[in-house]
Amino acid sequence: MTQYDQILYEVDDPVATITLNRPETMNGFSQAMGAEVRHAVSQAEADPRVVGIVLTGAGRAFCAGADMKVLTAITDGTGSADTGEGLEVPVDPDRPDDLAGEYTYLMAGRKPVVAAINGACAGMAVPIALACDVRFMAEDAPLLTAFAPRGLIAEWGLSWLLARLVGPGVAMDLLLSSRKVPGSECAALGLVNAAMPADEVLPHAVAYVRGLAERCSPASMAVMKRQVYSQLHTGLGPAEREAQRLMVESFGRPDFAEGVQSFLEKRPPKFARLS
Repeated sequence: MTQYDQILYEVDDPVATITLNRPETMNGFSQAMGAEVRHAVSQAEADPRVVGIVLTGAGRAFCAGADMKVLTAITDGTGSADTGEGLEVPVDPDRPDDLAGEYTYLMAGRKPVVAAINGACAGMAVPIALACDVRFMAEDAPLLTAFAPRGLIAEWGLSWLLARLVGPGVAMDLLLSSRKVPGSECAALGLVNAAMPADEVLPHAVAYVRGLAERCSPASMAVMKRQVYSQLHTGLGPAEREAQRLMVESFGRPDFAEGVQSFLEKRPPKFARLS
């Protein structure tokens, strides 16, 4: 298994946990960290033990945004050699162009990605968290977009992601004011799926993935994930017609027979894993 410098990667069937591991910088995000996360996600996608992926942070933060040393290097023109080169990641030829972004690739995978936002989530960490499929957050942890006070813009597709999750009015407030939004308010806004005490966030995310593995077809989840993100641009008619086609395809898969049989026999289903 690949050894990483800035993240931790662990597989405990059926969960792959990726931990941003620079607690001394509140997990300040770097190019190397981004490359390592992308590589670890690719490893999890190819591992049949993995049904879902949990992304979290070490220490008291999820991620405080870009490493300030990197931002300083940009402002003074020195750049950064911290690129994370050498970690090869295969590209899915069927991946939609819309999901080929720097962090939106999280939306293109076949397996659910759950963000366990254990602490502060700021700057570029916000679009990364929003590119995950499901989000659980510490109720007292702050989330802030942080771009306007730095003379920056809504980075990495955040304007699109925010507006679709909470509507344009709330999105504008969070972007323009860059106010600190606690996890409890994030849950009320629909920005995260649930908020809870900080020490419960990661166990809850892991338990959530275990529950999916016990009850749900990995193949079905993969198709539904692609449906949700690819149909955000389509009308109801095309989405419904595509659903009909995919439904007929699902009738021919072993998971459909197993799903029906397990229901009739009143037992947990036994679905094949993705690899």
